[in-house]
Order: sequence, then structure tokens, then C-alpha cells
Amino acid sequence: MKLSTVALLSALALSDYAAAANVRTEITRTTHGVVHVKASDFRSLGYGAAYAYAEDNVCMFADSLLTVRGERSRYFGGAAPATAPVNGEYGAGLDLFMQLPNEQSDFFFKGYLDLEQLRAGYAAASKDVRDLLAGYAEGYNRFLADKRGRLPKACNGAAWVKPISVDDLYLFIGEKALHASGEAFAAAIVGASRDPAEPVSLARAMPAATAPMPKGIPAGVGSNALAVGSAVSSNGKGILLGNPHYPWTGTDRFYQMHLTVPGRYDVMGASLGGMPFVTIGFNRNLAWSHTVTSASHFTTFRLALDPADPSGTTYFYDGAPRKMTERTVSVEVLQPDGKLVTKQRSFFFSHQGAVIVLPDAGIGWTSDSAFVLADANRFNTRLGDQWLKMGQADDVTQLQSAIHAVKGLPWVNTVAADRKGNALYIDGSVVPHMTTDKFLSDCLLEPSLLAFDGTRSECGWGQDADAPAGVFGAANAPATIRQDYVGNSNDSYWLTNARAPLVGPAPYGYSPLFGAVGEQQSLRTRLGFKQVEEMLADRRFLRIDDVQDLMFENRLYAAELVLPSLLRACLKANDARLLVPCATLAAWDKKTDLDSRGAVLFREFWNRARALPDLWATPFNPADPVNTPSGVAASAEPALLDALRAASAAMQDVGVPVFGQLGDYQTEQRNNKLYRLHGGIGDEDGSYSSLHMRSGLTAKGYRNVDWGTSYIQLVGFDNAGPVAKGLLVYGQSVDPASPFYADQLSLFSQKRLAVLPFSGQQVRAAQVSSQVLTAK
Repeated sequence: MKLSTVALLSALALSDYAAAANVRTEITRTTHGVVHVKASDFRSLGYGAAYAYAEDNVCMFADSLLTVRGERSRYFGGAAPATAPVNGEYGAGLDLFMQLPNEQSDFFFKGYLDLEQLRAGYAAASKDVRDLLAGYAEGYNRFLADKRGRLPKACNGAAWVKPISVDDLYLFIGEKALHASGEAFAAAIVGASRDPAEPVSLARAMPAATAPMPKGIPAGVGSNALAVGSAVSSNGKGILLGNPHYPWTGTDRFYQMHLTVPGRYDVMGASLGGMPFVTIGFNRNLAWSHTVTSASHFTTFRLALDPADPSGTTYFYDGAPRKMTERTVSVEVLQPDGKLVTKQRSFFFSHQGAVIVLPDAGIGWTSDSAFVLADANRFNTRLGDQWLKMGQADDVTQLQSAIHAVKGLPWVNTVAADRKGNALYIDGSVVPHMTTDKFLSDCLLEPSLLAFDGTRSECGWGQDADAPAGVFGAANAPATIRQDYVGNSNDSYWLTNARAPLVGPAPYGYSPLFGAVGEQQSLRTRLGFKQVEEMLADRRFLRIDDVQDLMFENRLYAAELVLPSLLRACLKANDARLLVPCATLAAWDKKTDLDSRGAVLFREFWNRARALPDLWATPFNPADPVNTPSGVAASAEPALLDALRAASAAMQDVGVPVFGQLGDYQTEQRNNKLYRLHGGIGDEDGSYSSLHMRSGLTAKGYRNVDWGTSYIQLVGFDNAGPVAKGLLVYGQSVDPASPFYADQLSLFSQKRLAVLPFSGQQVRAAQVSSQVLTAK
């Protein structure tokens, strides 16, 4: 229903914005609640963006701010975990990146995020970013004032929903930068902190390692991105598919928006977690997406401590003693009787980073040594300027220049296509400046810990003239521009085009911190390239609809590789227990569509079989990375049959038929309605469009999505500008009462993408509501 324009004139008691500037911000919603904000300046733009986002996600945003402020324990108690999602409503947990009870989470964020350093970083940011953030805080506060007493049920009247300042946004954005570094080590950082009231007790020796060190973002979490260039596109212009696989609940949900300051910025796409920037998007001439990079964004250093200091906080550097800095923070913790108790902990830092203790990985704090985490993203305040500059680029060459000029991308690759028909891959993320020669020298002490000698400056991070301190610049970062295609599904830069692996400069190539070369690729990566190459072999040129078909093909590459041998083994087995399972798999289409019968059985089988030793007949060949390894070794066939028997028995135990349709057993529940979902797991089974469910197989199947295909963006170009389709699978809002809570789930089930209106004419034609925010 189309609504008349509304002038919202409530007093700005919670903000000084009225005194700072005149505001006229237009907020238009189009189909599925997609938000279009148009303003005359960046401060007004932030104002409107925040107001619109709060309308859809105020409870989640307010709850998330408690996390970064270190205030969860004050309202929910110290032992509780972060707010869990219920029926898809909202959650504030960082469950993909950090799983700590509230008290430890509060201490981590208060101890590790340094507000003074963040303020200094933003003081050096552009005026546009500072204005955008100031307006965002003021727009959010305006929303709270306007809607007082009328917030969604989940947080209406909650004491923890309160006005914010720009400092809160510094912390909020700072948390996003830490996903692949500090947050992965949150427990280790808190574990090295001390209660200042307790005596110091240091270990005598480092613990023995029993588990690997965290690697950053968990394996498998990531995205697909594909850029098609002029040599293979039907109209000679670029095509971009962005398919991030990200959480469906919590602080990292995407949000669809179109932000415009006429003549200066006009970008549509999605923001991450409520940030006031389009992080994956397109403008009139350019489209880009991100995938989680395989690069490391941290190293560790081993310090030699002065045994004469019983506190263990004096270390040697280039032969001279240095004292660690100490940061003591306080956390208020709600007690069962309703009282608040204040607790303190002290965190310690060398000039390289925070002291960590991670006994399972063999990292302790002894009387003579300690480890510190050197984190390239701890004080990365360049994210806002990075995404603004990217959105203002006109082609992939300008985009590449903007990425290297700002160097603010925290942990993502970028894949892009432009109207000229160029396709770009670049890992322009902040990667510590550790060259290959340092990995080959005695500076590297513990490869499994990325641990370097922290006693010598010659073993520290280096410097490129065109980059911020300690990270690699343009000449030492992987990138390629092509006219056929580039793609990435979270494996390293090495294979971004099936025909031309990417190698670095002589003599050593790119730093090992960017990822491995010549190594086996995931089944998802391999399928992505196979689909492109097979489609190009079938037709010389690709249309935007062809790329959409590729996205939704739902082939399962593990099945294509394994089933021929498995079915032959079935025939030879002469086992009555295998008759129905083998017949089901023989009739299955080897896909994960809604009506695919056999997909559930294969998933249960493959979850048991994929880790079998010596499975493949043809081993991995770096000269043929897309097609190897392949073929089932004859010696592995008995174990495969055992896995199939076990899978069939497990399904029988929970009452799920082996021939059931996938869509009946892979579902998302919203407002007591079940939505049938297609798609496989991803890296593990070789599905391109991927979903990770919160539950294993039960009598009701796999219920509710944890993470996976989230925002889909498919952008081509004609002579007038972008031609775009997309979907925010889980919907714009976390409020069950909102019409935008689950309205896009059915489109995803049907493999339909909605038109993304970009031009003024398209926006007006698709408008469902509008409002104007004014203040004087």
C-alpha cells in the first residue's frame, strides 16, 4: 500500500543536530522494504540511514551495542551468553566468531577496544565519514525519541535501549574489523588478563599443545563471487554475482539500502550489521562483492621476559628492557539479587600487541617468555572511508586504486565488474607485512602459531611506502584484471580463474600470509569454476540470466564425484540393507533442489564418508586443480558402503525416509510457518549456494538456518546503467510483526530474484512508502 509523505517533526531532545544543521532526508521504501535514503549531505544521509535501519532492527542494534560497550553483564548477568535468536527474531551473539559468556565478552571488548585510539583514528578520517557517523548517531536517537513506548515487543521499555554517541559507533565498527583476528583470540586475551587484587602466579613452562591455534574466521564461512568480463558476456559489459554466506541472525545480518548524496555518492546494495556504509553494492558503472579471504590478518610474537621482574611484564627488545603497558578496566555484573557488583581485570600489551594465553595451542605466560597477538585490524578505523571511496569509483581500475589508497578492508577479497567489461579480483585486505624471506629465516619460531621472534626489530612487521604502518601495499598484494572472468569461493588468491592461476612477484611470490598456492581447493571452489567453464563450452557468451541459473543450479559436486563408484559397489555388495538406499541414490538427480529425493540420504552418508583416508583414486594435481582429486579408490569402497549403511540406519532411527524430498526436511520457521529451503552445505559437499542448519537431522529434519546464502546481488549493465536483481533471503526486519520479516524467504524457495530499483524512475515506480525527516 502506498503511503503519503510524512513530515516527522518531533523534538530532538536527544541530539544537538537541530543546532548543527538543517535536515531534509528522504526515505523511500520499495518492494520488500528496501530502503532508499536521499540527502543533501553526508550528515543528513547518516541521519536517515539510521532512522530507517532502526525501524527494522532497533532491538538487535541496541542489544549489539551492549556487546561492544562491554555492558552485557550489567543487564543480563555475567554467566549468560549473548542473546540467542528465537524464531528468527534477532540475536546479538557473535557465534561464528566469538563464543564467550557475558562477563568475559565484556572484559574482552573493554580491554581490547581502545576508545582513545579509535577516536584518534577517526580524527584522521575524512569529513564525509565523520559527518556520516555523527548523523547516524543522531538519527538513531531521533528514532528512539519518536517511538518511545512503541518499540517492538522484544525490547519495548527495556532499560538497555538508550541513546548512543558517535563513540558507540566507533566501537561498533571496530568490532566488525576484528572478526578474523582479535575476536578469534578473545578467550586467549581475556585468559591473559589478571585480577589486580590477586597475586601474580606465572607458569614455569609453556603448556604442551593439544589443539590447533585459531585461524581467524571459522573454516567454511564465506561467500561466492563471480565477475564476468567483456570477452564472454553477451553485451560486452560486465556481470557481477555476489553471494555472501553469512549469519541469518545476530550482529552481522545484511541490510538492503540505497544511499544518495546527489553528485557525490549514489550506491545501492547492502550494509553489514547496520553499518552506515554500503559494503557490497553497485553504482551506475560498477558492481562489487566480497568474500572472506584466506589471508591471515595477524601474527604472534614470542617475547623474552626479564626474570628479575616477578610480574613477568618486562621484556627485551633489541637487547634493551621494555615495560609492558597495562590497561585496567571495570565491568558491572548483575547479581541474582538484582544488585550490581563491579569487577576489574588488567590487560597487558607489548608494543607489538596483546599478551595471550591459550594453553590448548601451547601458548602460556611463563617467568621467562610470553606470546602477544599482533593484530592488523585492532586500530583499523579506515573501513568507512574505504567503502565510501569504493562506491565512488567508476570502473575496476579506480576501484583497485581506491582500495590501495585507503587500505581499510579488514578481512575480505573483492570481486568486481564494470560497465566497460572488466573483471577484477583483488585481496586488498590489511595483511601484516611479513615477507617470504622472513618465513624462511630464523625469525619464524613456531610456524603453527605464526610466531616470530619478538626480541628483534629485524623480525617485526615491515613497511611499504604506499600503505599504513605494518601492512602490505599495492605491489605486494594479489590482484588481476581480466576480460573473461574471475571468481572466488574463499580459497586463496592462487585460483581466481580456472585457466590462469595467479602467482606473485619473483623470487618468492606473495607472502604466505595471503594464503597457500598449489594446494587442493574446496569442492565448492571447484564446482564454481566447473560450472562457468561448462557453461562457456556450451555457449560462447553469458547473459545475466545464465549467471542466475548458475547460482541456483544446486549441483552437488561430491555426488558427481562419488556416486558412480558407490553405485557400482552397491551392485556388487548383494546386501538387502542397501537395496532401498542404493535405488534412491541411483534415481536421485544429484542436486539439492526442494524436490530432490536422495539429497538427505547423501548428506548423511557424506558426512560420514568425506573424511575417509585414501578416498581418491587420482590424487590432487596442482596442474589440474579444478578436476582433482577424483575417482574413488577401489580400496575405499567397503568403507563407503559402511557409511551408507550407517546413514540409512540413522535416518530410520529418527523416522526420516531415505527417499524423502529435501524441501520437506530442510526448513526455516517464521511466525509458525515453515519455509522449504534448497541448497547444500558448501565446502564439505561441493554445493555453490550453501546453507548451514542449526540442527542436525531430527524427525523434523534440519531446522532453521545458522548461516549461509544471505544477500544475493546480480548486476549487469546496459547503456543506461545497472540492471540489477537481488534478494535478502531472511528479510529486512527482525521484528515478527513487520511485513518485511519473512517476505523474501518464499522468493528464495522459488529461486526468484527481485528487481533492485536504482534510477529515480525505477524507485518511484516500486515505491511502497515514503517519509521525510526534517529538523531546523
